[in-house]
Amino acid sequence: MKKFRKVLDGLTTSSPGGTIGSPSCGSAAGTPTAAPTPREIDVQETLVSENFQLCKTVRHGFPYQPTALAFDPVQKILAIGSRSGGVRILGRPGVDCYCQHESGAAVLQLQFLINEGALVTACADDTLHLWNLRQRRPAVLHSLKFNRERITFCHLPFQSKWLYVGTERGNTHIVNIESFILSGYVIMWNKAIELSTKTHPGPVVHLSDSPKDEGKLLIGFESGTIVQWDLRAKKADFRIYYDEAIHSVSWHHEGKQFMCSHSDGSLTLWNLRNTTRPFQVTFPHGKIQKDGRKESCKPILKVEYKTSRSSEPFVIFSGGLSYDKAGRRPTLTIMHGKAITVLEMDYPIVEFMVLCETPYNNEVQEPYAVVVLLEKDLIVVDLTQSNFPVFENPYPMDIHESPVTCTAYFADCPPDIIPILYSIGAKHKKTGYSQKEWPISGGTWTLGSHTYPEIIITGHADGSIKFWDASAITLQMLYKLKTSKVFEKPKPGEGRAAELVEEDPFAVQMVSWCPQSRIFCVVGISAHIILYRFSKYDANTQIVSLEVRLQCESEDVISPSENENNPCFSEQGSHSPQPHHQHPASPGNRTPEGIKDSIPCLKVKDRVVRVPPGYQSELVIQLLWVDGEPPQQITSLDINSAYGLLAFGNCNGVAVVDYLQKTILLCMSTLDLYGAADPYQRLTRSPRRNRQSTSGLTELTDNQQSIDMERSKSPTSDHVNGHCTSPTSQPCSAGKPRIPMGPEGPRLTRRGPGRPPFRKAQSAACMEISLPVSHTEESRENSFSRSRSSSVSSIDRDTKEAVTTLQFGESYGRKSDALPTPCLWVGTSLGVVLLIPMSIPTDQEERMEEPVTIGPSGAVLMLKSSVLRFAFLDLVGALIQSPYEVWRDLNAPEDPDRPRRRKLVHFSPSSSQDACGDGHLAVVCSERQAKVFLMPSQSCLFVHNITESSFVLRADVVSVCNSVCLACFCANGHVMTLSLPSLRPLMDVNYLPLTDMRIARTFCFTNGGQALYLSSPTEIQRITYSQEMCDNLQEMLGELFTPIETPEAQNRGFLKGFFGGNAHTFDREELFGEAAAGKASRSLAQHIPGQGGVEGMKVAASGAVGELARARIALDERGQRLGELEERTALMMTSAETFSKHAHELMLKCKDKKWYQF
Repeated sequence: MKKFRKVLDGLTTSSPGGTIGSPSCGSAAGTPTAAPTPREIDVQETLVSENFQLCKTVRHGFPYQPTALAFDPVQKILAIGSRSGGVRILGRPGVDCYCQHESGAAVLQLQFLINEGALVTACADDTLHLWNLRQRRPAVLHSLKFNRERITFCHLPFQSKWLYVGTERGNTHIVNIESFILSGYVIMWNKAIELSTKTHPGPVVHLSDSPKDEGKLLIGFESGTIVQWDLRAKKADFRIYYDEAIHSVSWHHEGKQFMCSHSDGSLTLWNLRNTTRPFQVTFPHGKIQKDGRKESCKPILKVEYKTSRSSEPFVIFSGGLSYDKAGRRPTLTIMHGKAITVLEMDYPIVEFMVLCETPYNNEVQEPYAVVVLLEKDLIVVDLTQSNFPVFENPYPMDIHESPVTCTAYFADCPPDIIPILYSIGAKHKKTGYSQKEWPISGGTWTLGSHTYPEIIITGHADGSIKFWDASAITLQMLYKLKTSKVFEKPKPGEGRAAELVEEDPFAVQMVSWCPQSRIFCVVGISAHIILYRFSKYDANTQIVSLEVRLQCESEDVISPSENENNPCFSEQGSHSPQPHHQHPASPGNRTPEGIKDSIPCLKVKDRVVRVPPGYQSELVIQLLWVDGEPPQQITSLDINSAYGLLAFGNCNGVAVVDYLQKTILLCMSTLDLYGAADPYQRLTRSPRRNRQSTSGLTELTDNQQSIDMERSKSPTSDHVNGHCTSPTSQPCSAGKPRIPMGPEGPRLTRRGPGRPPFRKAQSAACMEISLPVSHTEESRENSFSRSRSSSVSSIDRDTKEAVTTLQFGESYGRKSDALPTPCLWVGTSLGVVLLIPMSIPTDQEERMEEPVTIGPSGAVLMLKSSVLRFAFLDLVGALIQSPYEVWRDLNAPEDPDRPRRRKLVHFSPSSSQDACGDGHLAVVCSERQAKVFLMPSQSCLFVHNITESSFVLRADVVSVCNSVCLACFCANGHVMTLSLPSLRPLMDVNYLPLTDMRIARTFCFTNGGQALYLSSPTEIQRITYSQEMCDNLQEMLGELFTPIETPEAQNRGFLKGFFGGNAHTFDREELFGEAAAGKASRSLAQHIPGQGGVEGMKVAASGAVGELARARIALDERGQRLGELEERTALMMTSAETFSKHAHELMLKCKDKKWYQF
């Protein structure tokens, strides 16, 4: 029955498709078609659904929108909370953990249970959470939701199980950390202040226990009121009323004085002997003006008062600058004795924390560093050196140094590439850092056994490229490349770049990298491509520049008398390679009417430049303005080092460049590529149908329906891969002169539907996308009109057909081919696949002199919607890699005995040389559909409709578990894998709904079952869809908690102990326990048990160590339960005895009384 149901499901999801020149293939999804095949394809597929599981692995980068900071001085680990409810826990390099609150509420405050392996988080939804850090993946053990009051401040004394919680109403509650239950002991605001006070003191902004006596709690209210509350006597020792609002309080370690920071930029020092007025008032940054008054200063948001044995105490604070100094950067001030050091920061300070040697607040603190959490950076300042240098940050916190615009992920790279990139990148590292080791050194991490070389490449808005070593779930910067150095700096307000793109004219749109040949290609937003070669030697080089005219010809003249009957045709582009013409890039190159023509957007340096070792630019390709129309952005790119060719396309056509001979081989519109094999009957139509002409020079826009349809299109070709203007009714001609249609009539310049020719270069981090949500049948039809257009018999002439993907490889350009030859596969936004065979000379000398012949073959394949990806398999199902050239350093000294020759590596389309003529399989994936074709017959063997209601954003053929599969990420958030070649669904997980353009532009798959995307503008999230990787993830992650002995408290001495009060005799349990304080109101807070206890144990219990840990924890839990049971039994026995005693006394009292005496 199950099998029959699956067959029915398959039939309902099938839809007819077809190929040109082959039988139609209307099959159920993932099943063979009825098309006859020349030979039986026998592929043993080994992948099953059990090989796949989706889970997050690790998050890299700076926590986005940070809000809170905490440090464990014994474990030496750091926690950072964020506005989205995330918590990052950092230790030594490799120890990096990300946790997320399910509510997504902002984290207000963090408190470590020092050396206990636990963390308390206070969130903006007024909930406290207790996290267990004794497992590799922390989990929530308990939660406590406050219902009637808002949490403003928390304080947990060292080695205490009672957490003080201050609220917005001014009350202070006490929570038992072990049970996460409120105590009945409450310090009400009206009891804390004097009864005569008429105003509310405001929210609690500070709580701390006195270093001299733990039984005294210092409570700071926002209005300026400070109260020291005697917890035993339940009364106030003293009250301070200050007329400036308080932001923070810090004790001297002896407990005799404390310092406050205020909203007027002042610091007040209070002595407990006399609390009527401050002992000292200072305005650190407030100078006395001529009239004798102090400058008004900004608030000091936080102050820390730390003592040292060997020197004067440190007073460290943030803020406090005078208001009159506009434009000053945020500062951290360090006052050490009489010396005042002001450290300017690049971003606003969120929080800072002084790191001290001791966890005890009643000992000399000995500060050694300050952790400063900025809005977009994390800095640690060394306090042990007089010039206060910063430590070199070992974490990748600068991914967002310039906004990320694209990503690429390469697993299983050649092993030698990472050391080479690191050695060259290390020469350009900054200096001046502290020589001491990074102080956040907690946790343990070891290199797992399941590691292999991985590299992540990020492209940025300023044109820079960063190579990252991503091996073993870590991330380390290897090498940085600045593409802007290839061009002359545009002067402000001059040049085409200034007119097109207000900012970021060098922003990176996509990259293509061949790790074997080390050839690297960059596509920029100004319609430019830069080709780089790698060299270990510096060199003097002249950058070669090619300028390509790849633009649709706009109809400049529309005659009122002609436009009804005479459709506008342009001269068909030639199929033969066009000769290359260098176009001078001078601003004066314009038509007589003043329209820009044949001008690139940027100016390449035309002089010999000295380039350092690393990636060195060899060739720059730029698209040109044509008749006042800017070049359209490049949407697709592929490079092949064995062929020495580079291909790129946009919404106008495709071009192929021979980068060895520095010539343009092909420059042709998409329509011209079809020739006689055009599958569409392209209808001509009146130019007036969707136009509204006005007098004079007018911009034409499509009607509202067209604009709505444009907005509802999938973003793959229009937004994700590049920006295209609206369709024109002229087919593209590759650099041909336009044909004027008549001398009379108004001149009309045709542009897109209200779009600028170029958008501002936005980072992938900040782009947003509105996805179509189809509620009615009509909107559903409109939402996917363009994607469905490939299945209709005819389309309007105005439809633009963009080149969306390109792939070089050994294939069969024609059905009659007996042997594979170099081919270029071209995929378009209308679901069409075109094959372009090439003839490349094999001899090295001939290759550098003889031209490469190239021309469309007329072979056309069809799919639904825009084509995204190609891949080739041999007839046993193994992936065929593209041929490549082995890397050789062109700048290395010549060796006369061993001349440098090109060494090419080719992969046969079949596993056996005898069967190399039998063909291969071609996997083609579009936004809606995947198909597997048999080449050279071009017959469709398998077809699968991936989605009907959404569209695929990213698709890749990747290797997993010694086999290959097709991995897809859809706009509705689903991550899917399909078997190859049969296209059986193996995994479909609703993982991540697409909320903005950032995810669409940066999501990428790689081998080994891994993927990544930019989860926020500053963070990279890596995920895995491999069950094997999920199983091994525990041993790859770092341990946050390591068993360390808590340092012993210093011996206070007889006199200090005698005169210093009875601090060590304070028993919080006696005061706050249920027996003494009673139970808190149930309506005040609700206890929510967490899932972290049992589940965390399951995860942690891997291997023998895990088994022992689980047994020990189980014993501890059993012992704890037995202890609780024993306590409850004792309480019941006590209450029973009390009841018996009272009953007996009542009986004796009433025994001798008569009935009338009651």
